[in-house]
Amino acid sequence: MDEAPTLPTESAHTVGLRRAVTLGATALAVLMVLSAGVWWAVDGQPGLWGALLGAAIGGVFVLLTAVVVIATAKTSPQVTGAVLLGTWLLKLIVAIGVVAALKPLDFYSKRAFALTIVVAMVVVLVSETVAVLRNRAPYVEP
Repeated sequence: MDEAPTLPTESAHTVGLRRAVTLGATALAVLMVLSAGVWWAVDGQPGLWGALLGAAIGGVFVLLTAVVVIATAKTSPQVTGAVLLGTWLLKLIVAIGVVAALKPLDFYSKRAFALTIVVAMVVVLVSETVAVLRNRAPYVEP
């Protein structure tokens, strides 16, 4: 009888990072709904748009870092570091470009946009940190 080939198992660190991305995305979705509701009540439709744009930009900026780490988990530390640095620089350039493109527009609340970006980044970072800290992984892989 032929045995089915076994798939390589994920390391405990990669599993922890996947949980961190899942928890971070969930926290971002909750924040997006709450922030949109609050800013809709405060500034109307411009507040809604500012909150949605701010949550999307701030949350995706942070979540992509963990996704890149998962994608490069099986590479050398030098490759992982280079890819992280490159994607961080690319994300920064894109974020600056998006903010510059949105600056002259007036369909969104700039106050809601700015505050939601900051809150989204903090919420996603905290949720990812909690998920990684709760992960039970050995320091050294056998």
